[in-house]
Amino acid sequence: MKQATRFAVQKSWRLLMLDMGLDPASVLALAQLPADLFARAEASLTPAEYFRLWQGMEAAAGGADLALKLGQAISVEAFDPVIFACLCSPDLNTALARIAQYKQLIGPLRMTVEAGSASTGVTLACYGHQGPLPSSLAAAELVFFTQLARLATRHRVLPLALSAPTLPSALAPYEAFFGCPLQAGREIRIVFSHTDACRPFLTENAAMWQTFEASLNARLSALAAPATVAERVRGALLQLLPAGLVTIDDVAARLAMSRRSLQRHLREEAVSFQDLLAQVRAELAKHYLASSAISPGEIAWLLGFRESNSFHRAFRHWTGVTPGAWRQTRRSTVAH
Repeated sequence: MKQATRFAVQKSWRLLMLDMGLDPASVLALAQLPADLFARAEASLTPAEYFRLWQGMEAAAGGADLALKLGQAISVEAFDPVIFACLCSPDLNTALARIAQYKQLIGPLRMTVEAGSASTGVTLACYGHQGPLPSSLAAAELVFFTQLARLATRHRVLPLALSAPTLPSALAPYEAFFGCPLQAGREIRIVFSHTDACRPFLTENAAMWQTFEASLNARLSALAAPATVAERVRGALLQLLPAGLVTIDDVAARLAMSRRSLQRHLREEAVSFQDLLAQVRAELAKHYLASSAISPGEIAWLLGFRESNSFHRAFRHWTGVTPGAWRQTRRSTVAH
């Protein structure tokens, strides 16, 4: 299945942040995203930018439990069109199946649903992100599915089981919200009883669902279009860079095409290999500097530079400052 490479920014996100007590401008600044993002027509985010937005919300929330604040702020008005459409479902099982089908239109997550005679389980996995996920993201997904079931049924639905790779520092408030222990696990997972999964949605609206379904399927069909060669090159570089493989020949071999063919395709798409390499290196460098304690020398190695000085010169060209200065500025911004 083709994975989405960009995700539409919903204006409702700004409303949701305000309802959570967060300043959208501060969130965008902390996430290093454009200040006018929510005002742009047809604005979108890459997977890396999507996760940075989460990190910006975490930083803006400070010590507050971001996932629980999200649960308290969720309302019909704040939903993405995909989720709003799924509220029209007859029950939770149907809604979860529909969300799984269209989940990739919302963000860089894959979702599987297993509906059985005794329970229904939902498992989530993320893609397009290097390093640990924002700690609140897994908890927020679990809170969202629980709140969705409660909002649609007007019943205090209690999950049977919950797990996440990283647990919140204070578990008691979450377990009070869920009415169920939150345990550490390899996957983001939530399980509902068969009774709750089949409980009728009071928000069911078959006619409205039919209206939404056509546009959602059109958006989904667009993902089925073949990836551009530039997108394939970016994906290959993400895999090859940590191994020190950075040449166009390395990428051509990974994509099973000749160097000449790869160059021709890139020319047709009006992009150069060196520009793509620089873009991927710059994105990864900023990620490593912002979210880890890895030294600039180690980052240079991870990005396929033979010498640290080459990385320093390239980073100054990308940003106007040294890696150390960029990291210090980033930390100072987050601290305030």
